[in-house]
Amino acid sequence: MSQVRGMLSQDLEERLKRGESLQIIDVREPQEVASGMIPGAKNIPLGQLPERYREIDPNRETVMVCRSGARSERACQFLLSQGYTQVWNLMGGMLGWRGPTA
Repeated sequence: MSQVRGMLSQDLEERLKRGESLQIIDVREPQEVASGMIPGAKNIPLGQLPERYREIDPNRETVMVCRSGARSERACQFLLSQGYTQVWNLMGGMLGWRGPTA
C-alpha cells in the first residue's frame, strides 16, 4: 500500500557524519522547529508543501522529518506523487532523533 521508504535516525546520523549530501526537509510548524531541528535541515511546513515542493531538488536524496513520522510520511507520499523517487521518511521523527540539533 505505502511505497514510502523509512530511514532509522541512527542511519541518518551516520550518513551525515560521513558527510553525505542529503537534503533534509522538516515539515513541522515553525513553533515546533523552534525547539531545534537537524543541522542543515530546511523547514517547509506540511501545509505549504504543495506550493513549495519545487524548492526540493528531485535529483538529490531527500529525508523528510516531522515530530513522530506521520506528517513526514504524508509529505513523502505527496513527493512520490509528484515524480520524486529518492525520498525517505525519518522513522520516529524528531522524537527518535538522538543526534545534534541546531
